[in-house]
Amino acid sequence: MKRIFTFAAIIFIYFLANYYVFRHINILIEYSSGWVKNVFFLLYLFLPTSFIVFFLFVKKLPVYPATLLYKISTGWMIILVYSFLLFFLLDIVVYGIRQLQILPSSFLIEETGVKIVLVLLLFIGIYGHLNYLQKRRIKLKIKTSKKLDTPLKIVMISDLHLGFAIRKKELKEWIKKINEEKPDLLLIAGDIIDNSVRPLNYYHLEKYFKEIKAPLGTYACLGNHEYLSNIGESISFINKTGIQLLRDSSVLVNQRFYIVGRDDRTNPARKSLSELCEGLDRSKPVILLDHQPYHLEEAQENGIDLQLSGHTHRGQVWPLSLIADAIYEDSHGYLKKGNTHIYVSSGIGIWGGRYRIGTQSEYVVIEFSSKNEA
Repeated sequence: MKRIFTFAAIIFIYFLANYYVFRHINILIEYSSGWVKNVFFLLYLFLPTSFIVFFLFVKKLPVYPATLLYKISTGWMIILVYSFLLFFLLDIVVYGIRQLQILPSSFLIEETGVKIVLVLLLFIGIYGHLNYLQKRRIKLKIKTSKKLDTPLKIVMISDLHLGFAIRKKELKEWIKKINEEKPDLLLIAGDIIDNSVRPLNYYHLEKYFKEIKAPLGTYACLGNHEYLSNIGESISFINKTGIQLLRDSSVLVNQRFYIVGRDDRTNPARKSLSELCEGLDRSKPVILLDHQPYHLEEAQENGIDLQLSGHTHRGQVWPLSLIADAIYEDSHGYLKKGNTHIYVSSGIGIWGGRYRIGTQSEYVVIEFSSKNEA
């Protein structure tokens, strides 16, 4: 019952925000010709409901129309956030101007303000998209007190969100960047898939993963979106890529170090970290893949040398990044707890509309070595 109430409240707030935004834009449309008003009315009906329509009919729509609908609906959600904030600020400014009588009464304050907001939204949208396309290379040097014969070069990515919005063009670019690093190992910290396996199979994205060049292999854990996309279908797709999926399991690589992959916390029956670490040779370095960065103290308590996570996107856009910072002990970046090194990636991909504002898309290059090495 509580979940239903929460969902209903979110939907109510969402449509209320849409009404607030379109009411302001209507100031410019009010005295326009009939066809302009008709187009505006159609947009007013379509944009707020497009996301709901997508999820209701995604399985019935062909891939191309579904892709278009997904991009429009999720893009609109990001635009809505900034539209609401800017129009709210505009209302405060207009109220102040009228109270202080700064401008002549004949001056079209609201109309001018709405035009300024729309121009700002255009620039914010362009910046946000270009910022998303720019992938940051994060370099880390991690040293463990345990024996590791030679340094490891690890590339870590998370939150690819391949699907209707992100497809083969971007995936091929990412794989090119990975291969240019000449890593020993590629680690993927969950959310390879966005919300449906159908476009991945349609575009045969599995074949591009086979172009990854990492001599010690490519390993991944599950994320919450693998469950959202149907866990059975997600695992079936990942198995076709050549990626070694670690689902509540571990692997000893070349008798040198362990990689432990946790199932996502979406699964309430997943094993505890202490269960997963039971029986491991603790004299060897242990790398943990755990998609959602909750309870980071568990990694420290279980002698994990390096934990790699994703999931947060650091909120994706400001001011949602402030919420992510409040929720997670480490919403993005490096953290050390005792002898445990932790890195939470904001992701190389993105959910929904491809905008990054106040956050970044990234891939992480890690030099993992022993303190005893020269």
